[in-house]
Amino acid sequence: MSQENQIRMPRVAIVTGAGSGIGKAAALELLSNGWSVALLGRRIEPLREIADAGAFGGRTFAVSCDVSDPHAVASSFDAVVARFGRLDLLFNNAGVGNPQGSFETWTPEQWRSTVDVNLNGMFFCLQRAFRIMSTQSPRGGRIINNGSLSAWVPRPNSIAYTATKHAVTGLTRCAALDGRRHDIAVGQIDVGNAHSALADQMAHGVLQANGELAEEPLIDAEIVGRSVAYMASLPLDANVLFHTVMATTMPFVGRG
Repeated sequence: MSQENQIRMPRVAIVTGAGSGIGKAAALELLSNGWSVALLGRRIEPLREIADAGAFGGRTFAVSCDVSDPHAVASSFDAVVARFGRLDLLFNNAGVGNPQGSFETWTPEQWRSTVDVNLNGMFFCLQRAFRIMSTQSPRGGRIINNGSLSAWVPRPNSIAYTATKHAVTGLTRCAALDGRRHDIAVGQIDVGNAHSALADQMAHGVLQANGELAEEPLIDAEIVGRSVAYMASLPLDANVLFHTVMATTMPFVGRG
């Protein structure tokens, strides 16, 4: 699809985990850039607060959805298409953190609680977006998976979160390849220490690989939102496969 045709068509996005943090920041940035945005999350109240807070001219749609439930994903995505007519962008963002304590003490349910959202949920959303984007007219669209710096390097006591984020990278690579024949561009954003419910603890001290506790710098989630909007702005014949945005001085590059 040409860039001209993309600009002429109304642009419709789904953001999962849109009620707070990175998801909220990305949704607001997309709205400010003229997108119609479906806000998906488990709790409807924060989604409605976002939808009602700005003068977005009917360009928002709040939908309660548990991404770990494939039936809920299918019905939610179909409701978005019924509302807006198509789907141009999925920001596949919903995720949860690691269960508390050492994995040696976890129950199977604790392990599955992370896998069900961070991996299964991301797959269910990606799958439904593919089905919609590959058959709509004009066909195609973009999917941005929210990975993490944990998709590249782990933290201590993070085996469930890290394993799922490594798996997200596999989803991204395979979907980027499989999406070519459908005009679907798939990329991944890896975020290091943006203000959110998952990351705010970093400012109060987090366990390092050497066993010490150290405070880590954070960036505003709005910066991540701008990165998502940039990736989304590209024509479908261009793709940011992997994009890393992080606090400049966080311990990631080299030895810290």
